[in-house]
Amino acid sequence: MCNYYLFDIYTLSMDRNLALEFVRVTEAAAIASSQWIGRGDKMAADGAAVKQMRNRFNQIEFNGKIIIGEGKKDKAPELFNGEKVGKGSGPEMDIAVDPLECTDSVAHGRYNALAVVVAGTAGSLLRAPDTYVQKIVVGKAASGIIDLDASVSDNVINTAKAIGKDVKELTVMVLDRERHMKLIGEIRAVGARVRLITDGDVAGAIATCFPESGIDMLMGTGGSTEGVLAAVPVKTLGGQLFCRFTPRSKEEEKEAFEMGIQDLKKIYCAEDLAKGKNLTFTATGVIDGPLLPGIIVKNDYIISHSMVLRTKSGTIRYINTHHRHNKQELEEYLA
Repeated sequence: MCNYYLFDIYTLSMDRNLALEFVRVTEAAAIASSQWIGRGDKMAADGAAVKQMRNRFNQIEFNGKIIIGEGKKDKAPELFNGEKVGKGSGPEMDIAVDPLECTDSVAHGRYNALAVVVAGTAGSLLRAPDTYVQKIVVGKAASGIIDLDASVSDNVINTAKAIGKDVKELTVMVLDRERHMKLIGEIRAVGARVRLITDGDVAGAIATCFPESGIDMLMGTGGSTEGVLAAVPVKTLGGQLFCRFTPRSKEEEKEAFEMGIQDLKKIYCAEDLAKGKNLTFTATGVIDGPLLPGIIVKNDYIISHSMVLRTKSGTIRYINTHHRHNKQELEEYLA
């Protein structure tokens, strides 16, 4: 009994420490990529974030495996699926990352970009193929009433009732894509508002769990990676996320089958994407968005804004950090 108790205390302390260590990882990625804001080069911005994130990971005492990394679409030689990170000692962990969510937003100086890390015990995160999923996300008040197979109007009306709003007061966030024209029309036809975003549905999904954000639902088709990354905070905050894989080609369909996605009609919930309670979500803002402010560079210091969620405790920590301004280092990120 005593040995188990001491083991639990050790594990809990280790979990807390790692959650805070990962803040340093996302801070480094965010600061590096922020130097590329508005410069029109999304690959360079992403490359700066990847390099700094990987470097910081490898300074931490843990045994991590990238379950969801940069993926084929980013043609990344680092933080790829299956790569080992950390010093190799300590707990074995699944890691899902997006060193720079919204590369286009950074390149063009638009709204909403984050550096994100999700971590869990080995086997807790779904190995998702690099494809699209159909999604619907809501906060705690509506978590029990949404249905991915229900009509758009039914989901909107039921969500409005659940959170105590008139339908005309409800706001649904949707990625601004040609494929969503029909969806947008259906949302407006029932009387709800649509908030369009160019990129960044991780932040959009999490925003549904904060009533003060003004975002009540997220709907549409987006990246599978973003679905897994959002599952941990949505689950931790009591919301719900449902998704279904929708491969865009036979090649993506084959990849899904090879990664264990046998039934493409199956609807996955947040728990399916991120199992258990030994999970953490860490994000640092690069550009202002619905979740966090972006990086601010002053003459002699840099300000970063981060959040850390732990599923086991249900805690949310907001961390504002003042970093010593290092002009030479910032210039190196632009090299």
